[in-house]
Amino acid sequence: MKKLLQKLFHYHSLSREEAKQVFMEIAAGSYNPYQITAFLSVYKMRNVKVEELLGFRDALLELAIKVDLSDFEAIDLCGTGGDGKNTFNVSTLSAFVAAGAGIKVAKHGNYGVSSICGSSNVLEHLGYQFTNDESTLKRQIEQYNICILHAPLFHPALKEVAPIRKGFALSSVFNLLGPMVNPSRPKNQLIGVFNLEVMRLYQYVYQNLDVGHILVHSLDGYDEISLTGDTRIVQRNSDQVLNPETMGFAQLREEQLYGGSTVAEAAKIFVSVLNNSCTPAQKEVVLANSTMAIQCSKPEISLQDAKALAIESLESGSALRSFEQLVNHRA
Repeated sequence: MKKLLQKLFHYHSLSREEAKQVFMEIAAGSYNPYQITAFLSVYKMRNVKVEELLGFRDALLELAIKVDLSDFEAIDLCGTGGDGKNTFNVSTLSAFVAAGAGIKVAKHGNYGVSSICGSSNVLEHLGYQFTNDESTLKRQIEQYNICILHAPLFHPALKEVAPIRKGFALSSVFNLLGPMVNPSRPKNQLIGVFNLEVMRLYQYVYQNLDVGHILVHSLDGYDEISLTGDTRIVQRNSDQVLNPETMGFAQLREEQLYGGSTVAEAAKIFVSVLNNSCTPAQKEVVLANSTMAIQCSKPEISLQDAKALAIESLESGSALRSFEQLVNHRA
């Protein structure tokens, strides 16, 4: 690791194979926590390169516990995190709204690292039992249109770095990898990124991957469609900036998206959204993101039609039913 760190500290980047190898060695426990922290620090001082990110991704997918959900042509809704905005669990709620609209969802998630409450924190608090059993996950996505892939159960390689990431207490290169290493390799992805540099990086990476995708970044710093300002939306063959009004939604203020100071507070917001008893702002931002997810899965329909499906899912109780059935599922 010493030679590798010297190389990195002298502003050299790693090849795809070198990047893969270092992650394989981290997973094998070859390095101590100080070395891994130094390694993570490199990518706080400079942006990761495309070849490095692809190599890291290669390693984590090779080491992951595999789950085959290819029959379902599922979508994942996942953000990089790291925006420091402490919003409520918008992408996870949007996943249930998409599921309620008939979209198959394989949601990859984890505990919060740089935020108070990640998707896994809130789902665990509300009673969902994580599993990596393929047959159970297949039954869930078949019956309820959604299953949850809790990252630690599928990525034993991350066990070595979990306490280091928690102690690091900052977003790191692992945040960038989260959306890229869903072990089910979903057909489609709605991915939120926390700045334009990362969006550019993801553009290059996903041009090389056979994945239908929409990348979103709110220009005031959110890794999702926040409706607090303009949002840049990038697909394989398009790149546009839309404002809330253009997307058919109200303009929101940052404080309206606050996610609470505890997991219990975040869970209370989560349940209120699914029960359609939340604030208008909370409802709007969830609908905006679920609308984009539905269109990502159904590119043949208009944004307006996708929005209508999202509204119907939430207001009819379909999204809530998907959630309740999933939480109450027992193998």
